[in-house]
Amino acid sequence: MIKGGQYCLRMELSTIRAGADGHVGYIVLNRPNRLNAITVQMLDDLIAAARWFDEQLDVRVVTVEGEGRAFCAGYDIDAFTQMSEEAVELRVQAAKGGAMADALESMRAVTVAKLDGWVVGGGVVIASACDLRVASNATRFKIPEVQLGIALNWGGIPRLIREIGPALTRELVMTCREFSPEEARNVGFLNRVVAPEDLDAAVEELAETLVSMPAVPVLATKDQVNAVTRAMSARVGHYMDGDGMVATMSSKEYKEAFEEYRKTL
Repeated sequence: MIKGGQYCLRMELSTIRAGADGHVGYIVLNRPNRLNAITVQMLDDLIAAARWFDEQLDVRVVTVEGEGRAFCAGYDIDAFTQMSEEAVELRVQAAKGGAMADALESMRAVTVAKLDGWVVGGGVVIASACDLRVASNATRFKIPEVQLGIALNWGGIPRLIREIGPALTRELVMTCREFSPEEARNVGFLNRVVAPEDLDAAVEELAETLVSMPAVPVLATKDQVNAVTRAMSARVGHYMDGDGMVATMSSKEYKEAFEEYRKTL
């Protein structure tokens, strides 16, 4: 950990760990027994962590990673069965994912996703909401939402179009095929791909480089790039996530696809 400041902070939440040591902070998805699968509580915790970091003015870089064997296995499949059947409550729950991605993307500090193992569905959205992405060559990506019987929400479509273009976004989302870190790097989704044993050092080196630069122009660059990409996507986001989930999860097709998908796990 880079010690660039005069303090060491920790924030303990039920599904993540967060903290800062000088100028560098970290967020660790902390459900390793479920491959860091996302729950509503994790969405709330990530939003809280993003807001907390915005209050830590000395923190310039925040790394985002998963504990254990995966970065994130997407939304916890068991949590789907626990989602409310009431339309209003389901709509609120479904909208939290987009709020989480927006909170990460709009953080003042530069965010670096540290990817290893599985990066699935909502995990891809978390990674795409970060400013920079470094992965080990053991990382595997997959966006299985269509196979599950739902659309990719949380602003995932406009973020993927922004990073990899519309044609490949269509293919990866509609076919649900797995893709490699090499392919992800070649199309511009990843900044670097390294061996698993070199991942920690590569992320630390990148964070150290960012911290060594003058803070204001680095943060201004982040804000300008975000402003341009928002304009390019015409502010298309996640405002229909909740309504889409209400409609989708009440359909017979979703229920059949959900059961078939569970058999593959």
